[in-house]
Amino acid sequence: MEANAQTRYVRVTAQKARRVVNLVRGKNAVEAVASLKFQPQAVSEDVRKLIQSAIANARFGAEKAGERFDENELYIKAITVDEGPTMKRIMPRAQGRANRILKRTSHLNVTVATRQGAVKEGAN
Repeated sequence: MEANAQTRYVRVTAQKARRVVNLVRGKNAVEAVASLKFQPQAVSEDVRKLIQSAIANARFGAEKAGERFDENELYIKAITVDEGPTMKRIMPRAQGRANRILKRTSHLNVTVATRQGAVKEGAN
């Protein structure tokens, strides 16, 4: 069983978000949520909520299909950070000049799956 979740237009640079995402890639989903709770980076809260949403999506899909569900069996199969649109702003400077401020955004995607499901799909 697999479940996806995504969040878009997160106001953080993709480079900063990838530092946090690399910490949880391939881990058990419940352990990843617990470890992100104690990370000092601001984006870790957004990543934690995203993984919790993917777990909830998996629970809903399992109930809908009538399958057994245990969130401790879920692991993070794939998690990516893509660049979103950049907002361009102007900051006034001395002598009538202007500097450009780039406010970058990111799109986060996560897929959680059960390890049993990954084995069964590989056998086919």
